[in-house]
Amino acid sequence: MQVSCSAKVHELEASVEAETKPPSEDHSAPPAPAAPPAVHVLPPVDAKACPGLCEGRCRLHSRPNHCKRVCNTCCYRCKCVPPGTYGNREMCGKCYTDMTTHGGRPKCP
Repeated sequence: MQVSCSAKVHELEASVEAETKPPSEDHSAPPAPAAPPAVHVLPPVDAKACPGLCEGRCRLHSRPNHCKRVCNTCCYRCKCVPPGTYGNREMCGKCYTDMTTHGGRPKCP
């Protein structure tokens, strides 16, 4: 009789411990690193559209003629002009962002 009572007490203690313990976390696989936010890359534009797109891009530039000349070069090579008058260069992809002058400065406006 005593064997069955102690077995029941042991079962009861085990069930109480299981209920009071917080659920254990599974550490078998490390969490996936957070992916950087995806940047939407613009589709390629036709070379005929470059002058008009660069006109808009350079309209507020302090040196609009220089800006348009450089912008057209970048557009013909990379097939893209970022939206707006400043920034957004990453939307044209690696070609546009990585093109530099002989002095190592970013070429594309």
